Amino acid sequence: MELRAQALQALTETDPDAKVAQVQRLWRAWDERIAPGATAGEAGDAPLGIDPDATLTPPPDRPLPGRPARPHLIAPGSVPTRSPFTLEGHAALVHAICHIEFNAINLALDAVWRFAGLPLAFYQDWLRVAAEEAHHFTLLRDHLRTLPHPGGSRWDYGDFDAHDGLWTMCEQTAGDIVARMALVPRTLEARGLDATPLIQAKLRRATTPGAPQ
Repeated sequence: MELRAQALQALTETDPDAKVAQVQRLWRAWDERIAPGATAGEAGDAPLGIDPDATLTPPPDRPLPGRPARPHLIAPGSVPTRSPFTLEGHAALVHAICHIEFNAINLALDAVWRFAGLPLAFYQDWLRVAAEEAHHFTLLRDHLRTLPHPGGSRWDYGDFDAHDGLWTMCEQTAGDIVARMALVPRTLEARGLDATPLIQAKLRRATTPGAPQ
């Protein structure tokens, strides 16, 4: 059982629930068997090992990345802007954050399988990030499902259009690890974090979706 190959398999999983479960199982297996500071040789002797130098190839019959048929992906500038103080707008904002977390799972898994010849800590840290993002996605999706729907049902991930900007940059930096780390986690994802206080303020003000503000 090789960690990077399993990360690639999880990356190509299209069902969100199955992807989350695979990532969490993989992280638990790694965390329980590999102590921090272990060498690559020690990792190879463990039940769940790692081959940092392996050159992996995505399976031709599985998508990269794996994601559900919905949400429908459109150009970033075409994503509608909605007020978070309406039922639909509040759900759309939570959905957008949920989509960011789903993308973050894929971005972390891609870092694990794609880049060979790196220290063990690199793969361990990115696998931990994938597990944390999977937890965040689950929390947000569960919350989204509790929000009232104008039609009387419940929202779910995939109910709103989204964009693919982060993964587009992931593809553009596939051959250069320095560019990947500089442009994806340290630039695009960091800009998302810069917007967090504004999003938090909007959500605090929109405690009761649809209520007059």
